[in-house]
Amino acid sequence: MLSGVEIRRAISEDAEAIRSIYNQEVLNSLVTLDLIPRSEAEQRHWIAEHSGVYPAIVAVIDGKVCGYASLSPYRARAGYSTTVEDSIYVDSGYRKQGIGTALLNGILNLANQHGFHACMARVMADHQASLTLHESCGFVLVGIEREVGRKFGKWLDVALLQKLL
Repeated sequence: MLSGVEIRRAISEDAEAIRSIYNQEVLNSLVTLDLIPRSEAEQRHWIAEHSGVYPAIVAVIDGKVCGYASLSPYRARAGYSTTVEDSIYVDSGYRKQGIGTALLNGILNLANQHGFHACMARVMADHQASLTLHESCGFVLVGIEREVGRKFGKWLDVALLQKLL
């Protein structure tokens, strides 16, 4: 792990920091297909939903949350119950410092501890930093979903990556 970076489970007091990081991406980037920023109440609810078997973790430097990662169910049907999907977001002022790698490794460790068998990642197909991050942690590209998303007037391709745990 990076020196000075604490990786820990997300708690309700992290809601505003997580919301700020996420809403920047909602409003200004193509890395999420959400179109409406989260409210503080929605963010607190999200943290509560990610306090059990599908956890959320944060990266903290000098008391400031600078990124987070989470696991979500891959699909609703029972046969998919051993597969999860990851999400990772790092504050723009803290990128290229290894925080994404620390978060991804941390959330994969929790996925393994919770008995999941596979982790999937959906990444914008042209988002090279996220593709490289996932591949560096053992994910492999399994396909491209063509023009499945639309944001800011653009059709977007999504890369599907997988890691067996």
